[in-house]
Amino acid sequence: MQKVCVVTGGSAGIGLAIVKRFINDGYQVFNLDLHSSSEGEFIACDVSSSEQVEAAIKQVMAQAGRIDVLVSNAGIHLSANIENTSEEQFAQLMSINVNGAFYLLKAVLPVMRLQQSGSIILLGSDQSLVGKTNSFAYNLSKSALASMAKTTALDYAPYGIRANAVCPGTIETPLYHQAIDRYCRKSGADKDSVHAEEAALQPIGRVGQPEEVAALVAFIASDEAGFITGSLQVIDGGYTAQ
Repeated sequence: MQKVCVVTGGSAGIGLAIVKRFINDGYQVFNLDLHSSSEGEFIACDVSSSEQVEAAIKQVMAQAGRIDVLVSNAGIHLSANIENTSEEQFAQLMSINVNGAFYLLKAVLPVMRLQQSGSIILLGSDQSLVGKTNSFAYNLSKSALASMAKTTALDYAPYGIRANAVCPGTIETPLYHQAIDRYCRKSGADKDSVHAEEAALQPIGRVGQPEEVAALVAFIASDEAGFITGSLQVIDGGYTAQ
């Protein structure tokens, strides 16, 4: 029987790499995103809407009949301290990063519980473990996902369901380049120099690649990781070890 994987935010960056990896590993992959993609079976879904999430999961079940892996990857970023974070920005970020994961788990856990099996992977961040400047709301959201992974792991272990958070550091994605471009426009800095500075901040001497994160996600989802649950799996080039 072909295994089924659901990925949110799978049309670009880390999410796209995850979709491609699971397809390569033989899964039937559903991509829940606002933006269409030719990779996987696309379902338009705004994860900040519980109704849209429920409808998307019902569509997956109608087509596939099971869900073996859920990768909650959809999220947005905001660079700001608490004073410079508006109530609207805070609400939007939390509605996608935290509420979105909550809605997904609420919709998928009953399916996995009936199956008596399943692997849930939440995409956290190095900020699930450490604080960073000008990252109040984003840091808070990623810390919340770490907690969600641990409590879900404990509550659903009796049903054969594992829950973990994969926590990437600085990864070279379209969002990474957009953030650097914004900084360079404001500061007048040279992009190549900024990229080199980012690489130098990592003990391993470079930024990570989406495919490396996807490989870790695939391992955590696999039967080989059957004794791993409730964990925060860091992939950050050594950044949080400092």
